[in-house]
Amino acid sequence: MITLSTIKKTLPNLIEGVMVKDLFRHPDDRGYFEEIIRVTDPFFQEGFGQLSRSFMRQGVVKAWHVHKTQIDWWFVFRGTLQVALYDQRRESKTYKRLIYFEWDESEDVAIKIPPLIAHGLKVIKNEAILVYITSKTYNPKEEGRIDPKDKEIGFDWNNFAPIKK
Repeated sequence: MITLSTIKKTLPNLIEGVMVKDLFRHPDDRGYFEEIIRVTDPFFQEGFGQLSRSFMRQGVVKAWHVHKTQIDWWFVFRGTLQVALYDQRRESKTYKRLIYFEWDESEDVAIKIPPLIAHGLKVIKNEAILVYITSKTYNPKEEGRIDPKDKEIGFDWNNFAPIKK
């Protein structure tokens, strides 16, 4: 299985504009402190719209979502996810590129998902909590949905692999 930690250095080259930010835990005998995103962070230039938390049970698939102009920043707070990203930007060098990876709470990173990158996930172990920030507040006109079995994307969420065409 491809994990986020194995591809994080090349992720921005795999899909143009997708970024990974390493996070740093500061542990002590009381627990730990971990900063996720600052307004002054170059990773977070586009600004804040909304902070959300999604609780999901094992086996849940949430795919595909796509936003016209909104940017998402994701952080796995708990659990293990399988994540897939698909570039729908016609002008992008990585147009129609599909990447997928496993990501769990032990990987101290956040990822930035640009507009028009279709994104989805499946919870594969226990329950999961995804914390995410968006550059805009929720607007149903901004939110796009694509069927998880979309033939153009061609991804099999049951086997977590591209469908051979």
